[in-house]
Amino acid sequence: MSGSTVAKRYALALFQLANEHQLLGQMEEDLRIVKDVVNNNKGLDAVLKSPKLENDEKKGIIKTAFASVNPLVLNTLMLLIDRHREDQFSDLAEEFISLANDARGIAEAKVYSVRPLTEAESSELSAAFASRVGKTSLRIENIVDPGLLGGIKLRIGNRIFDGSMRGKLERLERQLLS
Repeated sequence: MSGSTVAKRYALALFQLANEHQLLGQMEEDLRIVKDVVNNNKGLDAVLKSPKLENDEKKGIIKTAFASVNPLVLNTLMLLIDRHREDQFSDLAEEFISLANDARGIAEAKVYSVRPLTEAESSELSAAFASRVGKTSLRIENIVDPGLLGGIKLRIGNRIFDGSMRGKLERLERQLLS
C-alpha cells in the first residue's frame, strides 16, 4: 500500500463522512469497485491522464463509469479531477479500505495454497492468525499456487507466515549451506 499524503487526507475525510452518515460498508464496496476498475482498465487510466481532455470531459467519463456509486464517493472523485489528482483514485480507495478495516478490527490477508480453501478452512485461519496481528478477524483472499508443494503461506500486511513445503525446504537448504 503506497498511498500518498494526498490520498490519505481525502480517504480520511471520506471515512469521516461515511461514519457520520453510517455508510461505511456501502462506501467501502463502492471504493473497491473504483479501485478494481481503475487498476484493471489501463485505457481509463490513459484517458484520465490525457492532457488533451478537459476536466469536464473527464468528469463525464467518471460519472458514466461510476453512476451507481454513492454520491459522496462520486463527488470525491470529481474533486480529485478538479485538483488534477486523477492518479490518486486507487490510492484513495486503498487508504479508505485500510481505515475501514482498522475501525472494524479486520486485516486483509492473502493466503497462498495448493488448492482453493473451503469456508471452514478460511474461518479457522482467520481465527488462528487474527490475534497474532492484533485484529479480531481476517478478510482472506485465497491465491492458488501449486508451486508451494503443500501447506500454506499467509501474508498479512508486511508479515509473512510461511508453512509451505517449499518454504520449509528453502529454510532447510539455507541451514545446510551455512
